Amino acid sequence: MIRLGKALDAWGTPDFKEVLKREIEQLGASQLPLQQGLSTGSHAVDSKLGAMIISVSEDANVIHAKAGIFYTGIITGCSCADDPSPVDENAEYCEVQLDINKSTAETSVVLLKE
Repeated sequence: MIRLGKALDAWGTPDFKEVLKREIEQLGASQLPLQQGLSTGSHAVDSKLGAMIISVSEDANVIHAKAGIFYTGIITGCSCADDPSPVDENAEYCEVQLDINKSTAETSVVLLKE
């Protein structure tokens, strides 16, 4: 389970969105549903991960944040060993819903379908 403790600590302050953005950017492809969000590539890459906080709301127990994730995808498995074609990186984007538990900072992340 993902824990976004710094974001939870910043909740209610003017810095919350920036802190949340930085924590999301440090998660990487293994903890975010980037592979499922690919639109042109076949493999999500951890490099060049960026986040944008779209909206934030709360209820009694949970902070709800919608975020846009900018990342890189590559097309793999389509070249022969002697093919001189370089691996092309493709810009990718997806949106996720993060639900941060206010007591534990445990966070669930769900890919939002367009």
